[in-house]
Amino acid sequence: MEREGEDDEIVCLDESFFINDNYQLTTFTFGSHVLELYCLQSASTDFDLTGQLVWPGAVLLNDYLSKNAETLQGSSVIELGSGVGITGMLCSRFCREVVLTDHNEEVLKILKKNIELQESSQNSLCCAELKAEKLEWGNSDQLNSILQRHSTEFDLVLGADIYIHIFTIHQLVLYAC
Repeated sequence: MEREGEDDEIVCLDESFFINDNYQLTTFTFGSHVLELYCLQSASTDFDLTGQLVWPGAVLLNDYLSKNAETLQGSSVIELGSGVGITGMLCSRFCREVVLTDHNEEVLKILKKNIELQESSQNSLCCAELKAEKLEWGNSDQLNSILQRHSTEFDLVLGADIYIHIFTIHQLVLYAC
């Protein structure tokens, strides 16, 4: 039975409904290295926005890297699934070049904002050039484009708290063969 004057309204939500961009400037300390960057304190995993916060694996990797910084001296590094960029930012203290990658456009926005923050910091200890690049698993065009823009080989490939879909593993294996 229809009621007069009442319309059934369908509301469609796009991914922007799920985006939380209420980033907070957060301080992280790894040995004698202090990093400040914008991130969320918690995030939804909807629409793959997990890169908006710092996960425990990145903290563990940064602890290790800060204790073994000599292995990074003068290196060229590419980080996969950089999220807000905490590992790449630490590496920039020791390396000559750091390329930070992620596949999500929203995450790339905060990553670029954090790079700008590092570069504009008056106490900037960065000695490396920091670049943010879009890179989706298995996208050979994006990968080739990154490799062309950064003509030297990468000495180290880093990744913390990254995941990959089973379907993509099969694509990567086929691509590598």
